[in-house]
Amino acid sequence: MRVWIVFLLCLAGQAFTASITEEEPIIDDVGEEAQPEVGVNPVQVETGDFDEAIDVEEEEEVTAENPCLNHHCKKGKVCEVDEENTPMCVCQDPTTCSSAVGEFEHVCATDNTTYDSSCHFFAYKCSLEGTKKGHKLHLDYIGPCKFIEACMDAELNEFPLRMRDWLKNVLVTLYERDEENNLLTEKQKLRVRKIYENEKRLQAGEHSLDLLAHDFDKNYNMYIFPVHWQFGQLDQHPVDGFLSHTELAPLRAPLIPMEHCTTRFFEQCDADNDKYIALEEWANCFSIKEQDVDKDLVI
Repeated sequence: MRVWIVFLLCLAGQAFTASITEEEPIIDDVGEEAQPEVGVNPVQVETGDFDEAIDVEEEEEVTAENPCLNHHCKKGKVCEVDEENTPMCVCQDPTTCSSAVGEFEHVCATDNTTYDSSCHFFAYKCSLEGTKKGHKLHLDYIGPCKFIEACMDAELNEFPLRMRDWLKNVLVTLYERDEENNLLTEKQKLRVRKIYENEKRLQAGEHSLDLLAHDFDKNYNMYIFPVHWQFGQLDQHPVDGFLSHTELAPLRAPLIPMEHCTTRFFEQCDADNDKYIALEEWANCFSIKEQDVDKDLVI
């Protein structure tokens, strides 16, 4: 089994404060990529640099000196004041974005173009606002654009085996480190503790696909909550039981360069092809039985 050498930044029960002004489709146009390094933990990033449609609610109170201090704009826009000193959001000039420190700050968009940073991308996307090209342009994944090979059927079937194991191990890791960090709620800790203390739990490590499949069949109940938990971490804009492209981005964007079946997997999850993944569709993607789907588990 290969090992991921990127980073793990889990959204540990933290509710986002932003609200959505538009929803983006789950399906993107960029192809698949070369087989990645894989391991025991999923890669997940905070949504900040990858939110395409999140606006922070504007606060009513503004300072007389600078009305923009409390006036927030979505990614790609900055605040300016008009002749009447009224704050407004305008597209950011890409030249005002900081230069990337390294390749890890580059991003690839669905036009198969590498942008110096997410700031540069969203500033450019803003300049296309109201156009067909702008509507179709989305941030696809972290890092420079590169060839992504096609995901074969057999490889697609392997993807959820590893992902389920990753999610379980992430929760166990959070539980172990959650002394005073509030990474998990008390309710979540109780559920994870049952998994953590179970002597039959498959320990984190490099395991064959056959072993992962066998463990899922034998210890099925250990995987129910981790699958629900991840859905709950992503379903934040708003909390409605559906995952949009924007909500899926924190998990999806870092995965694509390393797991070339990522795009096809999430496309398949959208069984009714409505551009959103419902909780029931998400659970089905990970082979959670219909009778075990419980909205209370995502809270």
